[in-house]
Formats: sequence, structure tokens, C-alpha cells
Amino acid sequence: MTLDCRGMLCPLPVIKLAQALPGVEVGDTITVLADDPAAAIDIPAWCRMRSQELVSATDEQYVVRRLS
Repeated sequence: MTLDCRGMLCPLPVIKLAQALPGVEVGDTITVLADDPAAAIDIPAWCRMRSQELVSATDEQYVVRRLS
């Protein structure tokens, strides 16, 4: 699953990620496209707080694996 959150400002990319995660099977990944500079801080922090795995974080693309 891919979420296109480009053009959205903080905290919308994280909110959209949280809303979409229940639709992803445990072990699968969700890719978030976000161009807000705050996403580089917010998405990794959200993963740590929610015990989800940040697989990769590259330029405007964040891959999160659902662990639970």
C-alpha cells in the first residue's frame, strides 16, 4: 500500500499513516510519500512510539512494516 501525502503538512502524514495501518496485514509494509520536512522526524518517532518498524527512510519516501 502506498499513501501519497505529498503537499500535506505536519501532522497529516502521520495521521494518515495511523489511519491506514489497520488495513495492512502484520508483516506487510506501507509506503508513505511525504515532502513535508517534519515527516523526517515525525514518521520515525511515530514508529518508535507505536512499536512499528521503519524499514527505510529516503528522500520523501518512508517504508513502515506493521509489526502488530
